[in-house]
Order: sequence, then C-alpha cells, then structure tokens
Amino acid sequence: MTNLSAANKLRYDLSGKAAIVTGGASGIGLATATMLARNGCMVAINFLEGDARGPEAVAKLCQEGLSVIEAPGSVGDPKGGPEMIAAAISRLGRLDLLVNNAGTPGVTEVVPPGRIDLVTDELWETILQTNLVGLFRLSKAAAPALKACHGAIVSVASIAGINRAGSSLPYGASKAAVINVTQNLARGLGPEIRVNAVAPGAVDSSWQIRWTNEMVQSSVEAAALKRRCTPEDLAEVIVFLGFGASMVTGQTLIVDGGLTL
Repeated sequence: MTNLSAANKLRYDLSGKAAIVTGGASGIGLATATMLARNGCMVAINFLEGDARGPEAVAKLCQEGLSVIEAPGSVGDPKGGPEMIAAAISRLGRLDLLVNNAGTPGVTEVVPPGRIDLVTDELWETILQTNLVGLFRLSKAAAPALKACHGAIVSVASIAGINRAGSSLPYGASKAAVINVTQNLARGLGPEIRVNAVAPGAVDSSWQIRWTNEMVQSSVEAAALKRRCTPEDLAEVIVFLGFGASMVTGQTLIVDGGLTL
C-alpha cells in the first residue's frame, strides 16, 4: 500500500477515504490535511469561525484539485463541536479518520511551574474545554461513522503531558489526560476503531506561545537530531497512525527529534 517517495515521505492510496482534521487552518493541522488530501483523501478542515486562514487554506488546496471542504466551528463548544462533526460527515459521506489536533495553551507567555499564583480557574476552563473535553466530545460524535468504516482516531498530545513542564501546569495536565483518554478510547472502541496519539516536542509552527531566540536555540541544542520538528514531521506520523500501523492502538508516539532523551 505504501512506498517511499523521493522526498522520503510515506505515500498512500487514500482514494475513497475521508478524514476530519480539527484546528486545520495552520501548523500541524494544515500540514496533516494537506498530506492526506495529496494522497487522495477527502478532507474536512475544521477551524474557528472568523479565522480567515481556514477558508484561505481550503481555497488554496482546492486550486490544486484536491478534495477538501470547510468545517468551521469551535471544538470546545458543547453543542457546536459535535454538530460540526455531524455536518462534516454528512458532506463527506463517510469517515475513516478523525485527527484531534485543535488545542490551545491559553496563554502567550510560559507560566513556570513555580508560579501557581498565575494559574486561574479561567485558564483551567479554557484549556480543558478545548484540549480535553472537546476532544472527547468529538471522538464520541465521530465514533459511529468510524466504526462503520473500521477507522481511526489520532489525537495530538505533547511531551508536556509526559515529562516536560510545557507552557503551563493546566496545559501539561490536559495533554497527560489526552494520553490517558487515548488508552481508554482504544479499549472501548476496539476492535472496530484504532485510537492513538502523537506527542510533539518543539515545533516550528504558528502557536500562541512566544519563543525567544534563546528558547529556540536551546531546544535545537537539546535535541539529539539538532533541529526542531516541522508540522510536516508530525503530519507524516499522524497519517501513518491513521492509515498504516494496523496493529497499533492505545499508543502515544513521541515525535521530538530526541528532545526528551
């Protein structure tokens, strides 16, 4: 089914397959949606209403002749999130893969572990509704269609959920919970649906956290591969977990260039 291309990227024949990618207007989400579409998959790209990057990304991919549609809506909205999933499935006609990529740090500056005075109830609520509760709601809403296709769910966790502080205590806790939810969804939705996650390290992408030049250089020097991840690095692994890896479920794959070593 696969072969290595000249660009050393896995290639798939995804004709007739369909996927939903949340948070697909930029970064890892857009790279994943693009890789899926260029391999023949029909893709619904989710983005927040009012984010001009979403329609622009869809229009650009459509100009390539790819099969992509808009799926606007807030993942953290208790009603709107599941409705977005239902509407996207209706338009796609089926669902083989749900990529739970949408997430938020809830802050623009790193909150060190020692500054718990800066961790508010509002920060907890913002992060958990999008990164955790919304992820579960969407997975639940997508489950019937995925079961019918023997599909897969791939969620984006973080090394902050394993052994790194991350941007804040609530963010790290939310990503640790994503790893746990991944394991339990794999138990509950098998054998029809495989459920896995990826845990990125430092990624060069548009993100709310401001990285200083010193922080960027430090993350490069600390990584065994001496570079930061690109969104395409993560997309390659997400597509593999979604449409390859037929005996892999309940796992979280660290993709960080050896940063956590």
